[in-house]
Amino acid sequence: MSFSHKQNPKTLVLFDVDGTLTPARLTISPEMKQVLKELREKVVIGFVGGSDLQKQVEQLGDSVLQDFDYCFSENGLTAYKLGEKLASQSFINWIGEDKYNKLARFILGYLAQLELPKRRGTFLEFRNGMINVSPIGRNASTEERNEFEKFDLENKIREKFVQVLKDEFPDYGLTYSIGGQISFDVFPTGWDKTYALQHVEKEGFTEIHFFGDKSYKGGNDYEIYTDPRTIGHAVNSPDDTIRILKELFF
Repeated sequence: MSFSHKQNPKTLVLFDVDGTLTPARLTISPEMKQVLKELREKVVIGFVGGSDLQKQVEQLGDSVLQDFDYCFSENGLTAYKLGEKLASQSFINWIGEDKYNKLARFILGYLAQLELPKRRGTFLEFRNGMINVSPIGRNASTEERNEFEKFDLENKIREKFVQVLKDEFPDYGLTYSIGGQISFDVFPTGWDKTYALQHVEKEGFTEIHFFGDKSYKGGNDYEIYTDPRTIGHAVNSPDDTIRILKELFF
């Protein structure tokens, strides 16, 4: 075991980032950092997020690779163990330029026709392991994100968009996952957050806990939350996460 110095080296606790360790797109609190520091003495800890590592550094701090035993960016397509990079995968190599171009053109055309109260910037974000689609744009402020989230709940903008893509590209082998407040992810089927579990399967963990706020069907935590290899904990906020951690491990 790489973690034999811990009190419970065969227990792994994984966390979503947005809405679980931090408020959506905001930074981690000093209280959460302290709880995680104390938790790490007891068990192995890691995060599994859909965003790229740079965004996770912005939210979790510059020392993120040192603060967690495992760092799984883009659902584990980019992965680190004890600060060392593990093998990675590429969405563009998997899908190919021709199919990606067709998909991107359709997405941008659909976005242009949407009736929305506001638009900002970065509507289609290309990542190593997926693409992220945001109708309002990822440059929206926190206030604008909150406004769009409410508008989306009332009008189901993202839900309808996902259904259109499923109907338009039924043979592409893609999964569409709604997460956070303003966007959804598009990635090869099987490249959801359960992808990260392959990086830990040889470590001999007897318990793998997962904490996430989008654990409902269609949310980007659903697959790993319901996976038989994990013990899922649904949360509504970072405060919820801290409360359950204290009940379980302290």
